[in-house]
Amino acid sequence: MSVKLNERAFEHAKALVKDGKFVADERDDWSEDQPSTDEENEYLDKQGWKDYGLWYLGVDDEMGDDTKGHYKFPYGDFGKVHRCGLLAAESRAAQQGYDDIDRAVAHLHGMIDRG
Repeated sequence: MSVKLNERAFEHAKALVKDGKFVADERDDWSEDQPSTDEENEYLDKQGWKDYGLWYLGVDDEMGDDTKGHYKFPYGDFGKVHRCGLLAAESRAAQQGYDDIDRAVAHLHGMIDRG
């Protein structure tokens, strides 16, 4: 698997945080705050793959751009960045050795914690 940082999503997330569009929640909240499959499908139907991809900090180049499997490391609810989503992504990226994603997530996490 060839997973790398989704630069467009990283820039999108930074802009959202700068605009105050984030939720400073706790790590355990992600299981409840993460969009459901139905919410993902509804967003995808309305917005398309290009906008859908803005909500995932990683992309897998071995999967087609127009598949959910292409997008990894979700960080928000299609409206706001969630600190809990970043914490989950940060942990998984570090465990799996995706250093570029780990650094990007740590940067976003720091932006939220600085307020």
